[in-house]
Amino acid sequence: MKDVIKIWKEKGKILEGIKNNIFRNADVEHIAAERMSICETCPFIDLTGSTCMVPGTQPCCGKCGCSLALKTRALSAACDAGKWLAIVSHEEQIIIDRHLAEIEKSTTDENTIRPDNPHLQDNRE
Repeated sequence: MKDVIKIWKEKGKILEGIKNNIFRNADVEHIAAERMSICETCPFIDLTGSTCMVPGTQPCCGKCGCSLALKTRALSAACDAGKWLAIVSHEEQIIIDRHLAEIEKSTTDENTIRPDNPHLQDNRE
């Protein structure tokens, strides 16, 4: 039951890590690689999965049970052993994600070939 409560409290950070693991970004990957290099030298690293909160997600942290593939990619997460800090708060990460989604949408809209946009008309004839 204790694990379920911890997962529920950390669900925003977990989802952020999952999202960043699926939709990879060079900046996030750079941060994740730096964090992972720290984790690899930590006495709490669990390579076998015996302390993972979710079985089969190793390597994980033996202190908190989190999958390192996800936790190192969650910019709003901090190391429970104090080895690395959160870069942004969870609320700031939500704002950043919304802003990036708006930029992506506007870029997609601007590059759509439409008859009303003379600069982007398809001139293949």
